[in-house]
Amino acid sequence: MQPSSQQSPQHAYPDHWEADVVLRDGGTARIRPITTDDAERLVSFYEQVSDESKYYRFFAPYPRLSDRDVHRFTHHDYVDRVGLAVTVGGEFIATVRYDRIDERGRPASAPADEAEVAFLVQDAHQGRGVASALLEHIAAVARERGIRRFAAEVLPANTKMIKVFRDAGYTQQRSFEEGSVHLTLDLEPTAESLAVQRAREQRAEARSVQRLLAPGSVAVIGAGRTPGGVGRTVLRNLLGAGFTGRTYAVNRSFAADQGTIDGVPAHRSIGEIDEPVDLAVVAVPADRVPEAVADCGEHGVQGLVVLSAGYAEWGAEGRERQRELVRQARSYGMRIIGPNAFGVINNAEAVRLNASLAPEPPAPGRIGLFTQSGAIGIALLSGLYRRGAGLSTFISAGNRADISGNDFLQYWYEDPDTDVALLYLESLGNPRKFTRLARRTAAVKPVVVVKGARHSGSTPPGHAVPVSRIPDATVSALMRQAGVIRVDTVTEMVDAGLLLADQPLPAGPRVAILGNSESLGLLTYDACLAEGLRPRRPLDLTTAATPQDFRDALAEALADDGCDSVIVTAIPWVGEDGEAEPGDGEVLATALHAAATAGPAKPVAVVHVEIGGLAEALAAATSTVAQPRPSKQPSAAATSPRAGAAATATGSAPAHTPSVPGPAPAHTASTPGSGAVTATTGTDRKDRAEPAPGSRPRTGRIPAYPAAERAVRALAEAVRYAQWRRQAAAPGKVPEFLDDTIDEQGAADLIDTLLGPDPDPRGRPLAHDEARELLGRYGITVRPTLAAPDPEAAVAAAARLGYPVALKTTAPHLRHRADLGGVRLDLANESALRRAYGELTDLLGKPAELRPVVQAMAPRGVDTVVRATIDPAAGAVLSFGLAGAPSELLGDTAHRLVPATDRDAAELIRSIRAAPVLFGWRGAAPVDTAALEELLLRVSRLVDDHPEVVSIALEPVVVAPQGLTVLGASVRLSPPPARTDLGPRRLPNY
Repeated sequence: MQPSSQQSPQHAYPDHWEADVVLRDGGTARIRPITTDDAERLVSFYEQVSDESKYYRFFAPYPRLSDRDVHRFTHHDYVDRVGLAVTVGGEFIATVRYDRIDERGRPASAPADEAEVAFLVQDAHQGRGVASALLEHIAAVARERGIRRFAAEVLPANTKMIKVFRDAGYTQQRSFEEGSVHLTLDLEPTAESLAVQRAREQRAEARSVQRLLAPGSVAVIGAGRTPGGVGRTVLRNLLGAGFTGRTYAVNRSFAADQGTIDGVPAHRSIGEIDEPVDLAVVAVPADRVPEAVADCGEHGVQGLVVLSAGYAEWGAEGRERQRELVRQARSYGMRIIGPNAFGVINNAEAVRLNASLAPEPPAPGRIGLFTQSGAIGIALLSGLYRRGAGLSTFISAGNRADISGNDFLQYWYEDPDTDVALLYLESLGNPRKFTRLARRTAAVKPVVVVKGARHSGSTPPGHAVPVSRIPDATVSALMRQAGVIRVDTVTEMVDAGLLLADQPLPAGPRVAILGNSESLGLLTYDACLAEGLRPRRPLDLTTAATPQDFRDALAEALADDGCDSVIVTAIPWVGEDGEAEPGDGEVLATALHAAATAGPAKPVAVVHVEIGGLAEALAAATSTVAQPRPSKQPSAAATSPRAGAAATATGSAPAHTPSVPGPAPAHTASTPGSGAVTATTGTDRKDRAEPAPGSRPRTGRIPAYPAAERAVRALAEAVRYAQWRRQAAAPGKVPEFLDDTIDEQGAADLIDTLLGPDPDPRGRPLAHDEARELLGRYGITVRPTLAAPDPEAAVAAAARLGYPVALKTTAPHLRHRADLGGVRLDLANESALRRAYGELTDLLGKPAELRPVVQAMAPRGVDTVVRATIDPAAGAVLSFGLAGAPSELLGDTAHRLVPATDRDAAELIRSIRAAPVLFGWRGAAPVDTAALEELLLRVSRLVDDHPEVVSIALEPVVVAPQGLTVLGASVRLSPPPARTDLGPRRLPNY
């Protein structure tokens, strides 16, 4: 909202302070600066505030605002006097104001760094987290304007406001003075304030998704008068799923006496419906959507699923239409799935919502599925349906103009009905936030991601996202660092999802292979080796093996402490007449389940080749459909975010959470008819403590795969994820010794000097000496180089540095290219140096072109390269590799997100393929990896402490058996880029 011409011209209207936020109950509101045009809104707002709240604000009866009050509260300079308002539907529901004061509490200007702050929230909106969100935003504004502390006077009876200040996580002081509580808040963010902010964000965004997935009533806007069409299909699917709430059909073309459609009440508008509507599914042409949104917003609808197309996927005009759709919906406090969405499904027994176009609705189960593509959504649903997999929730977000995969990670993190999260993503609107949320979610349940549109320039037209400059391989490495299981295809995603949903995590990479085909066993063995697993030699049961033989062999393998998982391979039995024997598939499935449910909790997968009946039997067996089972008492105090709910006797899938090795739980097997064997286990995840990784109960269902490579790849992903879980249980840290050798303030002052008062937004590279000085503030020593524009200068430089020396060119096309002859090493005296100088200029060009330099020789070792860069999409990234061909030609480079811990640094140097070179390959002396890890931590710390440092390249870094030497360094500074993952909570605007 822009101010009128009457607004004070002292400071321009700060439109970057405007923000949409999600409140505690899942609704949205807008925070913006108050302007002179808000006088009537302010008066109307104040009239709706109770006398008690007015008394708490002004410490006296204050029934109405005077004209002077209205003028004071609507005229601000946006520096010393600032007011923010929270609006819903364009009207105020809360305000906050600060006034800068001096040490005596009198009005002041900068450099005074304290301000008095006061809030007022409409009674009808108290308890929604409005004041907490306002405090985050007004604190950020104050910090921007040089204010470091807030002072507030609160009546002791105003316990709600005292709690807002107390729970914010800022460093604060309290005292009781003259009948009121005096509070002083230090506005510098703390670890506690950031944790509080993110916990509130999680609860609010999870609640906003829950309102969409578990509505008490649904209206389908655009349900046609005749069968067919999008709206009528959604209505049919809602009814077919047995939605437990109220359903309405809405179409402005209905006759006044229409009555019902498909047995549900029919209305011409939302306003005609006498009861509240929680969710509206919009299936009308794009030009009629604004009318439908206004109708919903004015009558209290909480959320929208917009199936309508014609938005950002149609070009510039559609993008603007999409932005306006989001603005309009949020102004009423509503969130949107879509536009161009395929719909949503929630299979919870208490909801049974299918507000989608899915032709084959999935059965209830334990897998959550999010997709940005309707076509991919159809394919995934169909594949899961064929393989008997059940879903807890399904979301196809289309252009994801508002609700995104990040929101569903917030929801699934604490959803007791979801054990595995599957996401098909074509873009990441907020990559840093995605990484943070994925890391937290992956610590309690697997997150499997397929990233479409992986190559630069191929972002889908409906998605507005930051442009990344790092290759997709780097993105994949960073996802894995966050615990995300990144796979390449939707088939691999389903394969991994089924194994993770139905089987315990493996304790290690040791794999037993058994079956009735030596050839299929060898294929499985080779696939295991290719995936980095440690397979045992396959056990060939021969083609004469019976189901009982399979059962005995599987039981023996599971009981063996030398294996962590088992892959069973099976080919058809052939009778004496050459025909496959019927019914053997069902018998084999029963035998395998009998062994699996009786043995220790280790993952089992089956690779089968055209066995009659086996595919169907294992499809039923591998179903993630929730099974009824007895309820038991809690075994321990709850420790997970979803613990604490009441136990459920029926309607939920067997409980399990990925975990480390531990004692196997007891199992109770049961054998339903039709050959499908299931098992029930101890307690529901809702009423038990989180198990240690690896010890979760077996579901009694075994995933089946038609090819060895697919089964092994899924198992390998489970092995890597289990290892990540074990490591995440004891996260690394930044060593304290770094603090004693780092001059953070000195580096900050130097950066300010180098950038100057009016920095170029494009940034600037540092000269060699400037880079050396900055790196030196963080304990990183760069070996000096001296320019050698002629032979005499080279000799003088060598005399200064001391022999032996190196002579090398620094021209961009020859830099770090020893293979082109631009580097001469071990020059022991003046004559050798002069000879090398002449050879260099004769071979490669004149000194002015070559820019030769002289540098003292470093101890021999392994040449490596260390880099750090700020990517606009992924954030700060630390990279490591061997210098030259391994990293440049073969791409053998490892990456970690900044800030890096000691564990990250250790993993970084060990994760490249050429790592053996550092550890004594072929009899060479191992190098000083401890010094290399310390260097990586120092670079990480520098980039993390100073966002102005947008890139660092140390090349080469020669790592010797004792110590290391940094021979070259380049640093680039730039004004700090915007951070979307810090600061007060706000919804993104795409």
